[in-house]
Amino acid sequence: MALKLLTATNSSQGFRGNDFDWCVEGELVHIGTVCARDRDDPDGGCGCGRSFAGLNSHRATTTAMVRDVAGFTDADYVLAIRSSLEQQGCDPSFAEHEAALLRCLVRDWPVGVVVERRLDEIVVRQVVQP
Repeated sequence: MALKLLTATNSSQGFRGNDFDWCVEGELVHIGTVCARDRDDPDGGCGCGRSFAGLNSHRATTTAMVRDVAGFTDADYVLAIRSSLEQQGCDPSFAEHEAALLRCLVRDWPVGVVVERRLDEIVVRQVVQP
């Protein structure tokens, strides 16, 4: 069985002039916190208000794709998020809650959808045929 999860992608990069992709293609991503600099403007100078954070690379991308991740369980997903948070010195106690929220986010989107972040909004940018 495969889990439908949010992953880093360089697909549709350049749609916005301030796009960037420093993640590893296909790595799991989550929605990081927004700093004071970007709090009111997703196009602020930092970039955290418009990006997803890679769980492994700890880098960022402005585009994420919904993919089926084969061989991954719910417990694996929680562990991946918890491990990433711990590696960054963040509180890992919300890993299970975050995993559930991310699974709910992608639940109704088909595999291949590319999304972008605009502060607290995650919106479809493109549909790519897997």
